Amino acid sequence: MSEIMSLLLFAAAVVILLIGYPVAISLAGTGLLFAGIGYVFDLFDPAFLEAVPNRIFGVMGNETLIAVPLFVFMGVMLEKAKIAEELLDTMALLFGPMRGGLGISVCIVGMLLAASTGIVGATVVTMGLLSLPTMVRRGYDPKVATGVICASGTLGQIIPPSIVLVLLGDVISSAYQQAQLDMGIYSPKSVTVGDLFLGALIPGLLLVVGYIGYLIFKSVVDPDSVPAIPAEERGKVNDLGTRIFKVLIPPLLLVVLVLGSILGGLATPTEAASVGAIGAVVLSAFRRNLSWPILKDVMRSTTQVSSMVFMILVGAAVFSLVFRGYGGDDLVRDFLHNLPGGEVGAMIIVMLVMFFLGFFLDFMEITFVVVPIVAPVLLMMGIDPIWLGIMFAINLQTSFLTPPFGFALFYLRGVAPDSISTGTIYKGVIPFIFIQLLMLGLLSAWPSLATWLPHLVYGNN
Repeated sequence: MSEIMSLLLFAAAVVILLIGYPVAISLAGTGLLFAGIGYVFDLFDPAFLEAVPNRIFGVMGNETLIAVPLFVFMGVMLEKAKIAEELLDTMALLFGPMRGGLGISVCIVGMLLAASTGIVGATVVTMGLLSLPTMVRRGYDPKVATGVICASGTLGQIIPPSIVLVLLGDVISSAYQQAQLDMGIYSPKSVTVGDLFLGALIPGLLLVVGYIGYLIFKSVVDPDSVPAIPAEERGKVNDLGTRIFKVLIPPLLLVVLVLGSILGGLATPTEAASVGAIGAVVLSAFRRNLSWPILKDVMRSTTQVSSMVFMILVGAAVFSLVFRGYGGDDLVRDFLHNLPGGEVGAMIIVMLVMFFLGFFLDFMEITFVVVPIVAPVLLMMGIDPIWLGIMFAINLQTSFLTPPFGFALFYLRGVAPDSISTGTIYKGVIPFIFIQLLMLGLLSAWPSLATWLPHLVYGNN
């Protein structure tokens, strides 16, 4: 009966989330409701809830999670400084002479924004507002334009320093420690956010190369769908080299400082995030876009996003304790262990479930609800935690691109002109979905694409 209650608890949480209730309240409320029902019918031991205060203090004292508000601050400040707008204009002029050049500039700027903000919704909306009208006006096929904007926007899922990877790294680390304890292994070895940042670097860059390769392919087989910028328009800009230096180098230098300090072992993700936050303020001031109203707006947005994240963490802690109290983790472990194909079969089922949940739930909900349930079981089967985290991140990125419910599609639909139909957006992302699936296939065949760099730098074989 307890195992049935654990399934009902999970199903009830998903239904309540789909209805639209706030995530933190949904998770905590559903957990407490089922704990109360179980206590009345003598199915649940309330002693499990005694761990809630320790979980909350654990969240408050987690130094890694301090990186979340700092990275959010960095991203919002760069957005207010209008970095994206200037980058798009400059990169478009740089690649303008070639067919598909404007699309390639969108890919590169999307990558830089992903490395700067790490927030998918903000990147897709920003790119949609700035580049979609320009691309359509210059003769781009709307399917190609919408597809490249959605795909580039979702790079915030995988290109470090990504908030998704920060949160996923913390959850994977906890799951890894739990798996070691369940196997009776007491080792100081753990997984860090830096491991996931390094692990995501090669797959993320390969995705960018894949996107650009598709645009080059389109420029060959269907050149009219990705025209070059007219020469007379490019000729209106004087001293392009100076403009590139002023617009491209500062944000690129900031990203290199943040990532380089983490990957080089000079700073923790939290310390590097503080460098990024201060650097974003300096960059905004350098561009004369820093003022007290803008700073207040940035701080308000940072507080809202950070409060949401930490409230979800608390709600997820209550939910996971109640789920464990009903024996849900044992149920999941037995189910995955009994699947045909061993760890391969278990991994396929988990990836499919997460892919379909990604249609309806945001990455935070999946990260804090699903990953803590399935990750310890998969890690006990011997799956590499770094590879597992990167596979999860790219899987969710693919899900957010896939019609009819992909979040990136909804973000772009909200800012796209009425002349571009929803069907056009759906058709536009299909080639990029295949590129994502190809990346998942490559990672499955060669896990070293995700694990080689962390093992080389940190030596944590």
